[in-house]
Amino acid sequence: MIVNILRFSFKDGTTDETKAEVLAAMRRTSTVESVAFSAVGQDLGLPDEGFTHTYCAGVEDLAALERYMYDPVHLAGDSVIIPHLAKLSAVRLSDDLDPGLSEKVAAMHLKKVATYPEWGRLLDTIPAG
Repeated sequence: MIVNILRFSFKDGTTDETKAEVLAAMRRTSTVESVAFSAVGQDLGLPDEGFTHTYCAGVEDLAALERYMYDPVHLAGDSVIIPHLAKLSAVRLSDDLDPGLSEKVAAMHLKKVATYPEWGRLLDTIPAG
C-alpha cells in the first residue's frame, strides 16, 4: 500500500463556495478506481502549523499509483484545486519495504511533470509547508 497525505490551507479570501468546490474535486479524485481508501476533511494537527485541511488516499501498489496519477478525474481536479491552495505539505508512506520505492515514486512524479509541464508549474506556485 502507498499512502499519500496532503496537508493544506486555502489562500486568504477564498470563499466558502470555492472551498466547497475544491473539497468536492478532491473527494472525486479520492474515489477513482485505483484508490483503495481515502479521507478528505479538516486537519487535526496543531493550528500554528497553518494547515486547515487534509487529503489522504491509499493505493495498492505502483501500478495503481500510476493509474491514479493519470486518471482523467485526477487530472481535471488539479486545475480546480491547486490555484486555491496557500500552503501544502505532502507525506508519503508505504508498507512495501522495497528500498527503491521512494525513487520509483519520485520518477513517476517527474514523468508526470514532463508529460504535463503546466501541471508542474502550477504545483510550483504553492509554498511548501
